[in-house]
Amino acid sequence: MGISDQRNNGFRENWKCALICLGVAFANTQYGFDVGAISTFQTMPGFLMKFGYQDPTLKGGWGILTRDQQLIASFLNVGTIIGVLFIAPFGRYFGRRAGIWMGTVIAFAACAAQIAATSVASLCVGRALMGASNAFFITFSNAYIVECAPPRLRGVCSAMFAVTINIGTILGAVVDERTSHIMNELSYQIPLACLFIFPTLLSIFVFFIPESPRWLMLHDRREDAEKSLAFLRGDSLEPEFLQEELIEIVRGVEEEKANASSSSFVDMFRGTNLRRTMLCVAVALSRASSGVWVFLSYGAYFYQQAGVDDIFMINIYSMVVQLVGVAAGLYCAYRIWGRRTMLLVGTGASIISMAGPALGASIAPDTQEAAKAFLAFNFFYVIMYSGFAGSMTWPVSAEVVNSRLRVVTLSFATGVDYVFAWLTSFCSPYFLNPTALNWGAKYCWIWAASNAVTFAFFWFFLPDMQGRSLEEIDELFEKRVSTRDFPTFECQSSSQAHDIALQKLEEAKVTVQPVERAG
Repeated sequence: MGISDQRNNGFRENWKCALICLGVAFANTQYGFDVGAISTFQTMPGFLMKFGYQDPTLKGGWGILTRDQQLIASFLNVGTIIGVLFIAPFGRYFGRRAGIWMGTVIAFAACAAQIAATSVASLCVGRALMGASNAFFITFSNAYIVECAPPRLRGVCSAMFAVTINIGTILGAVVDERTSHIMNELSYQIPLACLFIFPTLLSIFVFFIPESPRWLMLHDRREDAEKSLAFLRGDSLEPEFLQEELIEIVRGVEEEKANASSSSFVDMFRGTNLRRTMLCVAVALSRASSGVWVFLSYGAYFYQQAGVDDIFMINIYSMVVQLVGVAAGLYCAYRIWGRRTMLLVGTGASIISMAGPALGASIAPDTQEAAKAFLAFNFFYVIMYSGFAGSMTWPVSAEVVNSRLRVVTLSFATGVDYVFAWLTSFCSPYFLNPTALNWGAKYCWIWAASNAVTFAFFWFFLPDMQGRSLEEIDELFEKRVSTRDFPTFECQSSSQAHDIALQKLEEAKVTVQPVERAG
């Protein structure tokens, strides 16, 4: 037994909910644009004239200190780490929509601070604020989508983060390419000013969408939760199946509250929640262990040091190829494979993608052949990792934890992920910069090894949750079902909810009949 087949309908029936989820996923377009723009600032003369130094011996005639390079890249992650500290207390009193809206407020301040910056220190303040904004967007928008999307669409809707991030990075790179030839402050201030677009649109959008029905139910607002669920499902469900889903949510929330203690942070590590927290953190951390932060923060700089010509256009081509990979991955996730298989395929491909250029740089360092090998494997990496592994980290990290602990666990996992992302951003210049170790593509050996560790963890410990309702996932963990038995285990929560829904509808009919006769 499982959820009723009628609740496993697709995009055609749930077009309204899918559009709402896509709009919420738009939150991460800002993040993609910001990272895409900042990564190419480090090769723009207009930016380096303000925050770097002149050196005729360097390609382009300008350079940037390793320390400043570290600070600019890493303070985005520092801000995210600081931001997650405020998410749990904020989420205790305010809903998912309010969390997204707060992210837009912080984003406005971040954009203004970066445009007005006159030193590396003031620029880092803006980077930290942007990181805090990202923390609110990542946590609350992901929680909203996972809690609102129907089971069959949950993975694809949440994985739309990968699409919106990628679109953002392409837009950021294109704007940078158009302004890179401006030899003054406008070369980087124009891209930064474009960042105002995303929080402006998002802040308007959140006023027109309902709150998460699961959050409303957690706060004893059943009538509002029922209205929210009815709005999200539209005409996709008959009344009995809408009642089935509502009853399943009610029963799931009641069980969560019965098992709760006075501290949600402590609950993350109690009983079956410990396993769920470890999986959530591991999946979120796989983004840092994949090496993706190296390419996000230092992509253009990496190309330059690897000897690749026309850096800006190659960066844009790479992002377009990445978008194609994400689109292919979403199709596979919807039609062919489960989340676990997608993560294993993407992570396995990442091992090859990192080992290839590292081997080339080790055998033939500083040659055109090594640069070509790096470029080819990088294109393979962005297709396979972003399309198959990176896109699936968003739904899996959110659906693996229960509704009551979703925000606090996601914020904790995001914090851990960004601690390692900060270490990556901070340490990478030592490996890449010509004034330090100057490893170039040999740096990829480290990421080949970290991807191998991630692959082993997913193989042994990560279950596949495709097609399950969130309440069924709760049941699977509460009953301590093994990783291998997840796909075949017969859950009772949905079938029991369906029986209760039918009973209520029958009772309603019995009540109506005497009234009609009396009339």
